[in-house]
Amino acid sequence: MKEVIIMPGIGGSGEEHWQSRWQKAEPRARRFAPSSWDLPMLDDWIEALDREMAKSAEPPLIVAHSLACLLVAYWAQRTSHSAAGAFLVAVPDPASPVFPVEAAGFGHPPTLALPFPSMVVASSSDPYGTLAYSYALAARWGSAFIDAGAHGHLNGSSGLGDWPEGRAALAAFEAGLG
Repeated sequence: MKEVIIMPGIGGSGEEHWQSRWQKAEPRARRFAPSSWDLPMLDDWIEALDREMAKSAEPPLIVAHSLACLLVAYWAQRTSHSAAGAFLVAVPDPASPVFPVEAAGFGHPPTLALPFPSMVVASSSDPYGTLAYSYALAARWGSAFIDAGAHGHLNGSSGLGDWPEGRAALAAFEAGLG
């Protein structure tokens, strides 16, 4: 089984976030660690992901939320490492009026196809990115797409708990990686 890199967005993922729950339940999962969760700097986050990827003997599976989804697109254009695949949840739209000012360096993410399999999971009621935006970006990245229904930003505040539907989608995605 592949190692799993958990990648929270701005602020990190608190204890109630599905990413934190999945990490606790999954021995093969570890979290990447940038210098700051609250003041994200693109180059720092790329370096943090590169350091984490270098720890794996084989390309790991990425599980990213929110801002970290944009990071994956930037990282894929700059790194010599590879991922087995990327499960990208709640991709934010940098042009949205609610996009965090602190994350301005992540604006205008690359729209080239990702060089590894990927899946975008979006909520129809995400205040940080519309379903249409997520679908269009998934198409540009060459990602499979899942509409997860109306669950806000698919975070700890969404009341998802362990988010079994997300775990099932991740398991199906990973099974398809071979």
